[in-house]
Amino acid sequence: VQLQASGGGLVQTGGSLRISCAASGRAFSDYTVGWFRQIQGKEREFVAAISWTGKSTHYGDSVKGRFTISRDNAENTVYLQMNFLKREDTAVYFCTASEAKYYGSMMYKAPYKYWGQGTQVTVSS
Repeated sequence: VQLQASGGGLVQTGGSLRISCAASGRAFSDYTVGWFRQIQGKEREFVAAISWTGKSTHYGDSVKGRFTISRDNAENTVYLQMNFLKREDTAVYFCTASEAKYYGSMMYKAPYKYWGQGTQVTVSS
């Protein structure tokens, strides 16, 4: 499966942004999908994940209550709605997919094999 992240941009502190991850090559409904982010020079950080059915989600502590992950398997797309953005949310956001069927908090450990190219999100004050 090939992944294409999009929707990043510049937003003010407290604002909202929705980024998307579009899949091609195979039915997206077969995959657990996650979002990670990375600031240059730092390790990649888990943001959120969603099970292949969409019924189970899990979030990193730093975004819990502000971000929402969702998916539309008919459209082969996963979304990350980001609200109440903070400057520390500034990063390159990557979507990733795993063929392993994980649920709940274990999804951050899923063996993510496929990665998109990343989309830059910049939050300014």
